[in-house]
Amino acid sequence: MIKRTIYISNPSYLKLKDLQLVVQEPKTKEIKGTVPIEDIALLMLDHYQITISNQVLVKLQGNNIAVITCDEHHLPFGLMLPFYGHSEYSERIKCQLSASEPLKKQLWKQTIEQKIKNQESLLKLNNKVSEPLAEYKLNVKSGDTSNREGMAAQYYWKHLFENFNRTRFGEEPNNLLNFGYAILRSIVARALVNSGLLPVLGIFHKNKYNPYCLADDIMEPYRPFVDKMVYNYIQENYSFELNKDTKAYLLTIATQDVLIDGLERPLFVAVSTTTASLYKCFTGELRQIKYPELD
Repeated sequence: MIKRTIYISNPSYLKLKDLQLVVQEPKTKEIKGTVPIEDIALLMLDHYQITISNQVLVKLQGNNIAVITCDEHHLPFGLMLPFYGHSEYSERIKCQLSASEPLKKQLWKQTIEQKIKNQESLLKLNNKVSEPLAEYKLNVKSGDTSNREGMAAQYYWKHLFENFNRTRFGEEPNNLLNFGYAILRSIVARALVNSGLLPVLGIFHKNKYNPYCLADDIMEPYRPFVDKMVYNYIQENYSFELNKDTKAYLLTIATQDVLIDGLERPLFVAVSTTTASLYKCFTGELRQIKYPELD
């Protein structure tokens, strides 16, 4: 069953009734909607006048639902996940902790190769010159010590959008990309917890201030799928505004179909396939992480 992403942007009171999340208008007490807790994957709260009880939070965490809060600029600000989401949690963490540096460097090499390959595919889809990316992909070393990721990114962004500089706080469409990446990061972090892994322990990212290093690692080959959505949106709507309609569109990233392990799956399911394969790489059952292919 495909899980749902719920976005709430109006004053609301959230309560629990018969295992359903109930969204109620605070003043009139009118029920705006209900959804089974078990059907939810992500819940985004985008208004300061949303009230949620601890009972609801506990039930959401018990179902491994990622709860995302937004700031005064209506941008994702916080992410709440349960401490663990797998019955073999301690055993799996031991495997993650014991992963050798050579193994992590090889996993990072695979990650960057697939990211560049997906960037190359997106350029091809839009009839843009992509040949240099193929060369970068072929020359990724263990641990990407020659920084082919950075070289590929420089070329990729220069050719995907006109007169564009990709920075966190830069000009449009950075705002759309940042929002999409925040949603993607939440999806990946949730899947890591569900696979019994710690999102904080990365295979490459090691920033001591970052609680989601592993999520930032694993989401890399998925970023071009966000880029594709943003590119298509701009081409169709000629707009860079991050409004409710744009957010609703970008939140559908979870249900976008991707090709993984020879099968077409919603991205939400594909991410779980990726994190499950990562754990098997830690145990030695697999030698290759399963990542999606952009086509």
